Amino acid sequence: MKLTGAEIVIECLKEQGVDTVFGYPGGAILNVYDALYKHQNEIRHILTSHEQGAAHAADGYARATGKVGVCLATSGPGATNLVTGIATAYMDSIPVVAITCNVGVSLLGKDSFQEIDIAGVTMPITKHNYIVKDVNKLADTIRKAFRIARKGRPGPVLIDIPKDVTSNLAEYEPKKITPQKRNEKVNEEDLQTAVEMIQNSKKPYIFVGGGAVLSDADEELFEFVKKVDAPVADTLMGKGAFPGTDPYYTGMLGMHGTKTSNHGVSECDLLVVVGARFSDRVTGNAEKFASKAKILQIDIDPAEMNKNVVITHGITGDVKVVLSKLNQMLEQQNHSEWIQTIEAYKAKYPMTYHPDVLSGPFVVEEIYRQTKGDAVIVTEVGQNQMWAAQYYKYPKPRTLLTSGGLGTMGYGLGASIGAKCARPEKCVVNIAGDGCFRMNMNEIATAARYQIPIIEVILNNHVLGMVRQWQDLFYGKRYSATILNDNVDFVKLAEAMGAKAYRATTREEFVRIFEEARNADGPVLIDCQIDCDEKVWPMVAPGEAIDQVFDEGDLKEKAKQN
Repeated sequence: MKLTGAEIVIECLKEQGVDTVFGYPGGAILNVYDALYKHQNEIRHILTSHEQGAAHAADGYARATGKVGVCLATSGPGATNLVTGIATAYMDSIPVVAITCNVGVSLLGKDSFQEIDIAGVTMPITKHNYIVKDVNKLADTIRKAFRIARKGRPGPVLIDIPKDVTSNLAEYEPKKITPQKRNEKVNEEDLQTAVEMIQNSKKPYIFVGGGAVLSDADEELFEFVKKVDAPVADTLMGKGAFPGTDPYYTGMLGMHGTKTSNHGVSECDLLVVVGARFSDRVTGNAEKFASKAKILQIDIDPAEMNKNVVITHGITGDVKVVLSKLNQMLEQQNHSEWIQTIEAYKAKYPMTYHPDVLSGPFVVEEIYRQTKGDAVIVTEVGQNQMWAAQYYKYPKPRTLLTSGGLGTMGYGLGASIGAKCARPEKCVVNIAGDGCFRMNMNEIATAARYQIPIIEVILNNHVLGMVRQWQDLFYGKRYSATILNDNVDFVKLAEAMGAKAYRATTREEFVRIFEEARNADGPVLIDCQIDCDEKVWPMVAPGEAIDQVFDEGDLKEKAKQN
């Protein structure tokens, strides 16, 4: 049958099982929106307040489900407003398809009104992108885009369609999309070498990254940990791949990792790295990272081997497949003495915070207590993000959605809308700082428009908290451009946009307000007033080895000695 390009776009989205898209219309993409109008009972469209919010919502939808998230934007500024969201997805390997429309083919390259070479702009931050100048190639291109977004190491793909292509006619033949199969290929010699390394180890440690989440390898990972009989640390992106409630779990590794994880990894003789890329925030001084250990890395992307840290041995393959094969080959190991050493570290170095006052750690722990770990937690970036990583115990994967690689302030509110659309049965909480909330606060209006019951918790210290923390510790308390001492009232702002809003100044107030927010039928904002000098502990200074981790008590002890 003959369809317009715009109709082909919608039919292809239906082929791929897309039920929700996020976007903002404009002149160049009008034909697609007209076609979408006719299929509004099959594909839900969420009109965001800004295209960046649409990109983050598609990202949040993808992270919460493992499916491809979809966002739409028009040409020029509409397309460029997606860029930060596309880059956020790219850095964290999130499958997103961004569909933009452009000026007509004859107007391309002529500086036409609202024309931009969005394919050129996004080339470094997409797995692949396309400009479709022939309507006859449109359907196959869309199918390729979804396949590429999902395949191997996932990531975003952009499709740019000139406006006349969306109105031109072409033969469309529906295709049944078959699920993509996992690549089962793994080098047998690599697996055998890994087994020998594990069997010869006396003090193994397992370090888990986002790749374990993306490959849905949580069951295989759990079995692997028990067989190796080793403690487990994770990255920010790896949260929930291994249960944060399990005795083997020792917390996050790196700059704001636990003392137990940082000291344990520094002392182990074998570090098994599962789907992690050795970010600088994890390794600290890379030359001193895990210096006593052999390093065994498992990753789907061979480009990650020896990129940031020199490894002893690597296995290239799908994490789920590799762990499954290793579990079949491994005999039960016993490292009880090493486990006791790590347990002693856990007892010696518990995570603590100031009692009796409303604080970031208290808020996160209370959210965990009330939700019993059965929530989707979204964060912004900075202190709020680190407290959410440290004090909420993630029992399952896809329950912490956060911008890890790019560190995008303003990510969380759009992403929480996407997550709630994807997982309506879950309590979805965005934990934000006041600086981050200012970035994309307009998406409160989006949540209110559709009565999407997300909970926005702002840890409001009236400063850019993490930057101020660095200024306090490393810049002689010179607080340059980090004090937000204006009269912006977040409660009134949220109410003006149609949401319920509350202010909490004590622990008791927050407990009561959050209980009420969990039962609301629309968006709720809670403005939590916390101290401007509250810090994220522990911490590793930039450029130091991770075993040089310190906390507030260490600083006070050092001051006494001086």
